[in-house]
Amino acid sequence: MHALRATARVLLLIAADVVGFLLARTALSAVQTSHSLEPLDAATRWAVPPLGSAGGWQMGAALVVGLLIAGAYHSGDDWRSLRRVFSGVLLAVGLVLWRDLWLRGIAPVVVHYVTAVAGLAASVMLTRFTLDRLIARLIRVPSFHSPAERVMLVGDPDDPACQRVRERLVHFGVLDVVGWISPRVTDEPGPRDRSEVLGSVDDVWNVLQHNAVDTVVMCGLVNDDQLKQLMEAVVSAGVRLLAVSRYDRLGWVRPSPISYRSLSFMELTVPSLRAQQLWVKRGVDLLGAGLGLLLISPLLTLIAIAIKLDTRGPVFFAQERVGQGGRTFRMLKFRTMRVGADAEKARLAHLNTSGDARLFKIPNDPRVTRVGAILRKWSLDELPQLFNVLRGDMSLVGPRPFFESDLATYHEHHFGRLGALPGITGLWQVSGRSSITDFEEVVRLDCEYIHRWSLWLDLEILVRTLPAVLRRTGAY
Repeated sequence: MHALRATARVLLLIAADVVGFLLARTALSAVQTSHSLEPLDAATRWAVPPLGSAGGWQMGAALVVGLLIAGAYHSGDDWRSLRRVFSGVLLAVGLVLWRDLWLRGIAPVVVHYVTAVAGLAASVMLTRFTLDRLIARLIRVPSFHSPAERVMLVGDPDDPACQRVRERLVHFGVLDVVGWISPRVTDEPGPRDRSEVLGSVDDVWNVLQHNAVDTVVMCGLVNDDQLKQLMEAVVSAGVRLLAVSRYDRLGWVRPSPISYRSLSFMELTVPSLRAQQLWVKRGVDLLGAGLGLLLISPLLTLIAIAIKLDTRGPVFFAQERVGQGGRTFRMLKFRTMRVGADAEKARLAHLNTSGDARLFKIPNDPRVTRVGAILRKWSLDELPQLFNVLRGDMSLVGPRPFFESDLATYHEHHFGRLGALPGITGLWQVSGRSSITDFEEVVRLDCEYIHRWSLWLDLEILVRTLPAVLRRTGAY
């Protein structure tokens, strides 16, 4: 079953990539033959790569090879990685245009390389995104009879970490969770937390025999003997075994496999951005914030006028927040509440849906103005933070800044999220926005971002921000 799924996944991805290549080739042909571009004919012919080198079968073959080398056909979430797709396109176009570099000179080939990469990458990402959305829809359609992957979890159903794994699997389309195998021996394996405990690790072989299971996910901690039992059972049954990293429970820990004195170890460090990474990130922030403010300046003006016409009070709202290293700064937002709303916070604390004062979220907050409700729904109230980015207080992407008073409630592992400049958007926001009400999950996502930081990750989060805003899930 797993071999069939893997083969089907690769074939579907190759088909989607071929469609993306054909779309890019059609667009290139349209540009080359368009009569409407005749006034700019010379510039167009110089900037757009010729159809022969960028649109031939060589480019299609090179695209598949490049994506294969970049790991864009791997299992898991690797095929959704914008970094892997973009890297594969960079390699593919380079393979095809390498010969032209020696025949036509460096200037036109560099221009053609940039335009070909931009067009082909956009087309491939579009087709892959469409395929991803289509698969997600088909999985959720009851009349679609393709067998869903059947998953069995190994762990304690009462463990919040295991419940979080189950919720994530269900959220991303693994709808058929068969049940649980408990690491501890239990004489009464009745239903718990809406899932059935099928037995203990000692019973795993019988459970696999009587339940059609495709994948076993080990989310709880087991001892060495139990792990050996699980391995022997799943290998004999032809079932895949996945183990959630034990360090995933500690969002502030960064595990890295190393070899030391001929022995294999897992080095554990605290996530933080290195000096060269900070310089690169700062350069991107300055460029992005500067261009962004230039482009949206008319929108900022319209919003300021709307706020002034709606209620009395200032246009902007400045608030003390905690940034990198625990340093405080004044974060700018468009004012979305009536004047004096901060003083009413204690009175409305009982309406906080998160149950955690550090995540103060009230649906239909009575303090929000009419214009403010619209700005919050579309996250337009955050736009003035581009000025904070220019000043160096914030970044385009990073952990969300919290209040200074929250630091008194922090445990040791919470401070890991202060290892980077706070961001306008981040991994937390694109993963659920206000619908994530567990502060530990927020910390884990923030530290995961710092751990995994790269320009590609920032680009991925920025690309995912717009759909998250348009869906308006958890926005209030």
